[in-house]
Amino acid sequence: MSKTILFNILQILVVMGASPLVIGVLNNLKEKVQSKRGPGILQPYRDLRKLFSKDEVVPEESSWIFRITPYVVFITPIFVTLLIPVLTSYPLFWAFMADMVGAGFVLALGGFFATLAAVDSANPYGPMGASRTRMVSFMAEPIFLIVFFTVSFVADSTIPFIVQQKWVTPLSNFFEPSHILLLMAFIMLILAEKGRIPVDNPSGHFELAMIEESKGLEFSGPGAALMKWGGWMKFFVLMIVFLNVLVTPWGLAATESWGAVFLAIPLVLAKIFLFIVFLVFVESSLAKLRLFRISEFMSAAFVIAVVAMITGALPH
Repeated sequence: MSKTILFNILQILVVMGASPLVIGVLNNLKEKVQSKRGPGILQPYRDLRKLFSKDEVVPEESSWIFRITPYVVFITPIFVTLLIPVLTSYPLFWAFMADMVGAGFVLALGGFFATLAAVDSANPYGPMGASRTRMVSFMAEPIFLIVFFTVSFVADSTIPFIVQQKWVTPLSNFFEPSHILLLMAFIMLILAEKGRIPVDNPSGHFELAMIEESKGLEFSGPGAALMKWGGWMKFFVLMIVFLNVLVTPWGLAATESWGAVFLAIPLVLAKIFLFIVFLVFVESSLAKLRLFRISEFMSAAFVIAVVAMITGALPH
């Protein structure tokens, strides 16, 4: 039992340490594709160091919600890390505390507090971005539920480790129509939840057009660092759920040995790198949608998820 707890701690350290690197690689590749030099892949670490060394300024009009939000946003992805297969294909000590539905609600809690803090700051741009974020989340949450229902139909469970073994491990199940459609819907959800193109442009900083980034405009110093770091970890966790639970358990440790677990770190990061290349291709091939067109994008994801659920529920 003590070894599984240590493995859980190692998973948390990997998510905390590698999430800024993933964002750095993603930003660098996007700039390279656009024939720009781009920031170095270690720039997110420099940004965190700079923000943690600065003083924090809190708006006078804000309440306790604004002060605790950075900690909530930072902690929620760490909690979800305890529930999902980051480095091992077998369940660890806290793996059965909650299922995929519970993990989704925990991640949504961080976004909910971030929205409240944006309104609490009394900055006119914060509530504007918060209302747009809630609009996207309002359309994304039913799709999350449909995805989880589809998983439960096929795997008879929503525990990530059980889903991985019953759905993904047999190679024949990977090519099931319900599985392919579910992957498409989940990719669209990742783009929407983390404000990626075509839903939002994370590199744009025009206040009237921002959605995701506008929620953190009033944070500074350590608070801004925790907000950014928590957002990067949430993105990392969503990719882990997609790749390790829904796509393939390749690269995960199958034995309870330190060597196998440490070997899983570069293998999982390599898998994430391949997914990043795919995201760069998607974001470089599409333009940001206008605000009223986002509903069409989310409706398409909803229809795909519903078809996946119906296909998965049909007898084979």
